[in-house]
Amino acid sequence: MEELKKAPVTVLLILANILVFTAVEFTGGSEDTMHMLQCGAAYTPAIMQGEYYRIFTSMFLHFGPQHLGNNMLVLFVLGGRLERTVGKLKYLLIYLLGGMGGNLLCLFLELDSADFAVSAGASGAVFAVMGAMIYAVIRGRGHIEDLSARQVVIMAAFSLYFGFTSEGVDNAAHVGGLICGFLLAVLLYHPSQRAG
Repeated sequence: MEELKKAPVTVLLILANILVFTAVEFTGGSEDTMHMLQCGAAYTPAIMQGEYYRIFTSMFLHFGPQHLGNNMLVLFVLGGRLERTVGKLKYLLIYLLGGMGGNLLCLFLELDSADFAVSAGASGAVFAVMGAMIYAVIRGRGHIEDLSARQVVIMAAFSLYFGFTSEGVDNAAHVGGLICGFLLAVLLYHPSQRAG
């Protein structure tokens, strides 16, 4: 897997998510809402009482193996390509800041609606990778490695559609992550201009 050797940050992020999931499973279960809350899941009332770390820690927690598997699969497919395109540090910033941006949008919307839920998952960060990938593909004249602009946009559209048609999905984190990822890529990714 030569490509994975060129994407160490993606490999580390996937391993970190799997390790955290395993630890949560062995200490009380990833589908136990109270246990997830104790482990650092996002919950707006707790965050507003000063537990700001939840905006970060919730990105490494998942409700059940399918939730983890879905997010890690998309990260595996897109993450390495984006990492090789924009570089390790910029990629890590897009992942972490984009994920937290998605969580913050969710927080503000919940404060407005007063409809509070315990939430967790890397999907905000994964959507940030998708958003950044859309921008990178635009700058790459329609493709990055073996991915075309059309494929990336279709993947993002299907992922958003799946979120909006499923119950218990934090769509605000998805949309927020996608937007934040795109904007972060605009700020951070400046490929050299080639004549041609």
